Amino acid sequence: MLAVQAEGADVLTIEGLANGDELHPMQAAFKEHHGLQCGFCTPGMVMSAVDLVKTNPKATEHEIREWLEGNICRCTGYHNIVKAIQHAQQTM
Repeated sequence: MLAVQAEGADVLTIEGLANGDELHPMQAAFKEHHGLQCGFCTPGMVMSAVDLVKTNPKATEHEIREWLEGNICRCTGYHNIVKAIQHAQQTM
C-alpha cells in the first residue's frame, strides 16, 4: 500500500501500541523474551504478531511461523520471536 492510499484512514503504528510509558503486552513480551535484535524487523514483527493474536488467539507454533513468513529477520532464527508471541497470547 502506498501512503496516499491510506489518506483518511486510521493507521496504527508500533508507537501507537503503548499506553504512555506502559508497553503493549506484545511489546513487553518481545522485550522480556529477547525477541528483538538489531531492531530492523521489530516493528513489522510486533504489528504482525498483534494482528495474529487478534485473528487467531490460540495459534500454534507452526501457525505463528507461517504468519511471520513475510517478515524477514536476519539476526535470529525466530525462536525468541515465537516464544514472545506465545507468551503474549496468554496475556492479551
